[in-house]
Amino acid sequence: MARVMVFGTFDKIHPGHEDMFRQARVLVTDPFLIVSVARDSIVERIKGFLPKNSETVRRDKVAAHPLVDEAVMGDAEGYIEHIRNARPDIIALGYDQRGEYVDNLEKDLKDAGLDAQIVRLQSFHPEKYKTSKMPE
Repeated sequence: MARVMVFGTFDKIHPGHEDMFRQARVLVTDPFLIVSVARDSIVERIKGFLPKNSETVRRDKVAAHPLVDEAVMGDAEGYIEHIRNARPDIIALGYDQRGEYVDNLEKDLKDAGLDAQIVRLQSFHPEKYKTSKMPE
């Protein structure tokens, strides 16, 4: 079994997220998909607004998805500790994930003694399936 980890806000699980889960699962033959759900405070800092659903509600919805084996909360500060706890073999980044943690991820993993492979997933109709572009 190989542990694959993805990250996101997941305020509304839509076909783009489901495709992300599928892409992450097919990276290995025997996947265990771990989904990291961003904390409310982190979402507000990065996006400039709070998600509609609380972090607990978002995590519970992700955990109930049939393609997800485990849903975890991201760290309230930083991001390495919850990755260390999850012990992923692969970290699969969404096509549009950018910013400080993505830019420093490889170095920070190495500094933490983690050797997870980092891969970038493909987009899935981003003009249609992106939470910020979808009607409520």
